[in-house]
Amino acid sequence: MTEHARRAFEQLRETGHFQWYVIPILLVVLYVYATEVERRNWNVLFAGLALWGADWFNEIWNSLVFHATGRAPMWGATGPTAYQILIGLNMEICLMFAIMGVVAAKLLPADRRLRIAGIPNRYVFAAVNSALAVGVEVMLNKAGVLTWDWSWWQAGSPLPIWLAGYMPLFLACFWVYDIRTVRMKALAVGCLFGLDAVALAVFGFLGWL
Repeated sequence: MTEHARRAFEQLRETGHFQWYVIPILLVVLYVYATEVERRNWNVLFAGLALWGADWFNEIWNSLVFHATGRAPMWGATGPTAYQILIGLNMEICLMFAIMGVVAAKLLPADRRLRIAGIPNRYVFAAVNSALAVGVEVMLNKAGVLTWDWSWWQAGSPLPIWLAGYMPLFLACFWVYDIRTVRMKALAVGCLFGLDAVALAVFGFLGWL
């Protein structure tokens, strides 16, 4: 086990680190979604949930990498936190991803058929948002609060982080945004969170998370 992984593992689901700032941040997240419900802006609401659910999926397979290798996850969260949920996911990161999809969806052009330099705009926005997110991760890594211990997942080789870490999140977000009916949006998001819940229950019961 690497030193970074050990530090993240030691604070995993440790309840003694609680901080009160979590409560107002949680209320901000609830306010963001309540606003979209009030406006009946179902496109943005379900898009935000889709990105959040996709991130949970990412965090689960990241934990499984750590379990399978016994060395390190692809990314680890080692900074101070109110609560470490999974080895690469703390409460602050979780609440941030809950809002990220809402922000990304609000920036989308209304016309899904619009092309930018000949490329469908959804792919362009997913690529740009993913690149910006990788840039933030590089800064967090330099600050020592987000760690990478695999040679192919580093600031010097950002393509895997961009491709596997973020592109699926934004593509899921924009795909759900463009689904035409509210019922199908809800079904898609429900299936995604259902998969997450089953994975958390099964792998958590096995002690792999």
